[in-house]
This record gives sequence, structure tokens and C-alpha cells, in this order.
Amino acid sequence: MTLPAFDDLQVGDTLPPLALPAINRTTLALFAGASNDHNPMHIDIDYARKGGMPDVFAHGMLSMAYLGRLLTQWVDQRRIRQFNARFTGITHLGDEITCTGKVVQKFEADGERRVKLEIQTANQAGDTRILGDATVAL
Repeated sequence: MTLPAFDDLQVGDTLPPLALPAINRTTLALFAGASNDHNPMHIDIDYARKGGMPDVFAHGMLSMAYLGRLLTQWVDQRRIRQFNARFTGITHLGDEITCTGKVVQKFEADGERRVKLEIQTANQAGDTRILGDATVAL
């Protein structure tokens, strides 16, 4: 992995997008096991329907994990200084999620050159599901 050069980055530059396959039941089951989050809204269609949903839907933390992958495919995880997310919509079965990010600020702090990023996930229709930000030391 080649670390992006602080001097080569400009505000408005984008990270390489991360496009993921459609969310399916297998993905949800595997994530439930890996995260120990067995909330039935994500894995039990009968329970989800009783809760007023048409079907199960993705864990919010699954999409946040995808954003983490976006960041760690750009820089080593040891370079991440801060990572926040706000859930803005539900990721449904069949949604094809794309994670994107862009540089919104360059600055120095604690003797490090850093960039602040706006990051997000969106489905195939362009509907935002998570808005977030991250700070990375370069």
C-alpha cells in the first residue's frame, strides 16, 4: 500500500470508490455471527414483518464496516485518527452499496500532517445511507 502524499492531495480530491455486491441474506447471517449482533430484525423475516418492515435489512454497523474498508484500502489503519458515522437510511436486501470519500480539509495537528474526509455510503439509486467523516494522518 502506497501512502497518499499530503502535498499531492487537494481539497476536493476523492478516494477510490468501494463498490460492493448486493446485500443478501448470507451476508447478513455472516455479519451477525462475526459481530455477535443477532438482532432478529436483521435475520428473521417474520420478526421484521411484525416490526412493520417488509423484510430483514442490513445492520448499520455492516455499512460502517464497509466505510472502514474504504479507509483501510486507502491508508493503513494505524493512520486513522478519527472515524464517525451517522446512519441516515436503511440498507435493504438487494441494495448495492458504494462507499465514497473526499478530502475536505488539510491541516497539521500534534506534529502530523492530516486530512479530514467526508465519507458516505449510497445504494444503487444514489440514496445516502450513512454520512460520516474521518481524519487521517499522512
